[in-house]
Amino acid sequence: MEVAVLLHNIRSAHNVGSIFRTADAAGVRKMFLSGYTPLPLDRFGRPQKDVAKTALGAELSVPWEYAKTPAACIRTLKKEGFAVVGAEQDPRAVPYRDFSVSGPTLFLFGNEVLGLSPALRSACDTLLEIPMRGKKESLNVSVAAGIILFGTTR
Repeated sequence: MEVAVLLHNIRSAHNVGSIFRTADAAGVRKMFLSGYTPLPLDRFGRPQKDVAKTALGAELSVPWEYAKTPAACIRTLKKEGFAVVGAEQDPRAVPYRDFSVSGPTLFLFGNEVLGLSPALRSACDTLLEIPMRGKKESLNVSVAAGIILFGTTR
């Protein structure tokens, strides 16, 4: 099963590290980081301490690359046969339990506050949401990534 993850404009290095760790555990083949998402290495090639702290080495075991723009990354992967699946509350989103990975899939996760922009939502073949039972309408992006990655890659 070919699964990749694209993180766009994630602001917290701790969230990035946590998603790397979850991606490793879920068998993700590659991570793409775009926008101002913190990278595992700084511009001098040194490890980013806050990413490494929560990734616990997963930033070394899961291949990753910086994507200059999320749109270019999505276009390239679509040409390679990937379905693009975004995590977002949206009128066209379906519950994550109703979706199963059936081929190469790119999961897209956005900013902790703003989520995915309308343009990125439009680029997705499918949007998934996690049904909320409490008063809060969202989860931390690293928690949402874990639920969606493990819940759809059965």
